[in-house]
Amino acid sequence: MARSMHVRRPATLASLAAELGVSRTTVSNAYNRPDQLSPELRRRVLETARRLGYPGPDPVARSLRTRKAGAVGLLLTENLSYAFRDPAALGFLEGLALACEDAGTGLMLIPASPEREDVAAVHRAGVDGFVVYSVPDDDPHLAAVLERPVPTVVCDQPDIGNVDRVGIDDRSAMYELAQHLIAMGHRRVGVVCMRLARDRNDGYVSVDRQHAAHFHVQRARLAGLAMAFSEAGVDWSKVPVVERFDHNTASGEAAAAQVLDRDPSITALICTSDILALGAMNEAKRRGLRVPEDLTITGFDGIQEAERAGLTTVRQPVLEKGRAAGKLLLDVGERTRPRSVNLSTELITGTTAAAPRTIAEERWFGP
Repeated sequence: MARSMHVRRPATLASLAAELGVSRTTVSNAYNRPDQLSPELRRRVLETARRLGYPGPDPVARSLRTRKAGAVGLLLTENLSYAFRDPAALGFLEGLALACEDAGTGLMLIPASPEREDVAAVHRAGVDGFVVYSVPDDDPHLAAVLERPVPTVVCDQPDIGNVDRVGIDDRSAMYELAQHLIAMGHRRVGVVCMRLARDRNDGYVSVDRQHAAHFHVQRARLAGLAMAFSEAGVDWSKVPVVERFDHNTASGEAAAAQVLDRDPSITALICTSDILALGAMNEAKRRGLRVPEDLTITGFDGIQEAERAGLTTVRQPVLEKGRAAGKLLLDVGERTRPRSVNLSTELITGTTAAAPRTIAEERWFGP
């Protein structure tokens, strides 16, 4: 006859309270409201819980009771690995995590590939609010977020007017960089930009596509360039602008090659991110072009790798962006209208920009 095995049942909140001779509220407070107990009593509750195998309050039941998930959702319309691979995204993520740490709340990453329409991840996310990081204005995941009855903060893009937002003045920042190049004598330029829409386009960009870009940050940066060079007498419609869907150095290399193959006589290649600019520098080296003696190359973001390379760029406070977005979302004060935080940028005049070797000011692009 087989012997029956005695299986020890896990402790419950009630059995733990009975073992300690305290109320169930006291046990609950040890986990959820530790400030209500003396350090000695809380330590005794937690030590006894470990000895008896009590796992703590059920987080699902607690969220149902309090209607709080205890977490912020970060919507990235990229694959999850992008958040840990792209330096600007990584800096933003660090700043947001710091804000969550300060508030004692969790952080849930909600990746949504730009080539997928499924918004189930947004619907399933158990969060108290969303931070939306740099998405196009027609993204279905953004629409799904805005349907949720929770606070939302947008970082960078899109600027939709009725939602709290954190960002920079991309247009003015790029205008300042363009003026710096114009003052050096550059008129014959090319541009490499990040993706402008959700459809894949790895090629030249018309002025119409620039104006209709669903990624507002790229649209603003291109607009800043167009304004500055138009004021300097350059016909912007003749400036070669090449778009890349994927954001990596390989894309920067390929795009730079496309521009230089079309017009080897350009004196400056302006990139709308440092990652693309670093790729462009690789392509220039492959062609035997010296930077900046033969070709000026500029970027945007101010990542550490760009600083080490001496890149002329625009530094933006990516960590502070994340921290500001988190603080804005977690601020439970009265909200009567959408709030906006606009952070400052800094033009970094590195070693990759110089006056053209021959200042051919015949205004090739001019009227």
